[in-house]
Amino acid sequence: MTDRTSGEPPVTGAKGPDELRRQIERTRSELGDTVEELAGKMDVKGRARARAADLRDKAGAMTVQLRSSAAQAGHTVHDRATQAGHKVQDKAVQSGHKVQDRTLQAGHVTQGKASQASAALERRAEHSVPRPARPLVMAAIRHPRPTLIVGAAVATVVVVSWRYPKK
Repeated sequence: MTDRTSGEPPVTGAKGPDELRRQIERTRSELGDTVEELAGKMDVKGRARARAADLRDKAGAMTVQLRSSAAQAGHTVHDRATQAGHKVQDKAVQSGHKVQDRTLQAGHVTQGKASQASAALERRAEHSVPRPARPLVMAAIRHPRPTLIVGAAVATVVVVSWRYPKK
């Protein structure tokens, strides 16, 4: 039996015993190949195993690809979050500097006004306070904190003595 699709000329007959043996050997080989092909097509279980192995390989490759994509996305998100954090930090530093500058400016303005008020109080004290009390009033104007503390203590003593008189 010969394969007419192989492109070989059809065999008409053997011209001798050696050629006949060669034809028989070739026919056996072709028949063996054909039987193997048919057995492979009939082996449903083996084909299913091969298909399952192919699908497992594809699934493994997809898993690796998905993990790689997820890792890359994670790195991208991390980089963007870091950049956003730096931007927020820079804005916070700028805002802090603005607040600090404005506070410093307000402090200078307040200090200037306090100096003006103190100078005005000193001028008034020099002209309106009697001479014997003038050094005490000037010290109180120049150093208000101790004066306030002493005044609060005196006021406390007066209130307590008035509220709880000795019997």
